[in-house]
Amino acid sequence: MRALDIIQDEHRNLWRIATTMVLIADEMEQGGTVDEGFFEALFDYIREFMDGCHHSKEDDYLFAAMRRRSPEAAAKVLDRLEAEHRNGPQILAEMRTHLGQAPGALTHDTVFIAALREYASNLKAHVRAEEKEAIPLAREVLTEEDWIDIDVAFSDNTDPLFGELARAEYRELYHRIAMLAPESIGLGGQSAGGFRHLAADPHEALLKVTGLESCYGRIKALKGIDLEVKKGELVALIGANGAGKTTFLRTLSGVQPMSAGQIEFAGVNISNLRADLRVRRGICHSPEGRQVFGPMAIEDNLRLGAYTRPRDQLDEDLERVYAMFPILKEKRSLPAGTLSGGQQQMLAISRALMGRPKLLLLDEPSMGLAPLLVEEVFNVIKTLKAQGITILLVEQNAFAALGIADRAYVLETGSVTLSGTGREMSSNEQVRAAYLGM
Repeated sequence: MRALDIIQDEHRNLWRIATTMVLIADEMEQGGTVDEGFFEALFDYIREFMDGCHHSKEDDYLFAAMRRRSPEAAAKVLDRLEAEHRNGPQILAEMRTHLGQAPGALTHDTVFIAALREYASNLKAHVRAEEKEAIPLAREVLTEEDWIDIDVAFSDNTDPLFGELARAEYRELYHRIAMLAPESIGLGGQSAGGFRHLAADPHEALLKVTGLESCYGRIKALKGIDLEVKKGELVALIGANGAGKTTFLRTLSGVQPMSAGQIEFAGVNISNLRADLRVRRGICHSPEGRQVFGPMAIEDNLRLGAYTRPRDQLDEDLERVYAMFPILKEKRSLPAGTLSGGQQQMLAISRALMGRPKLLLLDEPSMGLAPLLVEEVFNVIKTLKAQGITILLVEQNAFAALGIADRAYVLETGSVTLSGTGREMSSNEQVRAAYLGM
């Protein structure tokens, strides 16, 4: 049932879009101005991703199979949903027409605000109906043979409409939305930018941790952890608050002392190396809570991330970061403390990227962010992984983390209790109950 995982992951994205539309409506009602470019990006995303990809795939494969297996039961659930699929593009077109007749910066447009709210409400109701009615019915009536065919269709990476290249384009559209949204909701850039390739270091990056222990005084925070990250992998580390996840990343980067065990990186024992020497070897850390240097200029924060790099590479690396996050370039002379929470998170990740990491440690990158930016953070992580950067991710949003992870570990009170692929962990009943709220 891989298709259901894909559908439900897409539902979470669409729910964030609906929530963002409500927040934008609130912003406009309170007198805030929202540039027309934001709505163009938003409507392009809905048209291309939701109406063009998500709905059509459901109709053509999942819903069609359900009607074959149980026509009467399916009709009660699917007739309404498919009608909403058909009507959606027309409603979107009407909103776009109204947008074209409005001034460039929208505010206090009661008709448009009401339309946004209604569309968001209907989208949430549609997602809720699919989750509570259609998906349970699909699990009940479809056979194993049905699921094989459906999973193949949903997982076809060569499909020109639904494959990896198309999905990269959808992520690019989402990136434009996050960049053009007001700062209270998104990143607030004047230009949408784009994801450019960050040249990955060609040297092998491999992490192997054995028997790792670390203490705070007499309290043992890490209790003999064994963990491995292969080159090019994205490995997620999940667990409850206080499980030791942040301590583990701090120990890897050399900020927190280890009391036992061994850390092997790229075939070399680095257990006794200082933190700065680990950075020089390619271990770069984006810490929990951003921890940018508030009084310093944004560009100076970025340059600090590259303090181990040759000076003649700084301008090139800065341009790569600025291409990904134009808002950082637009504000590069301002103190980092003046940035919004989402912008500070992008700065923290960018600062780590300035070190040209072989292994990127990300600690709770989505914590405290608006719904729109949660997905944008994961878009960034997916893009970095696609470019060959090896990533160890600690993330409170276990759903999202497991959805993009090659492998994952569960940490409980300083010990690894479970490990497996991202898909295996997502379907593990113990994990679902403890960390996914299911």
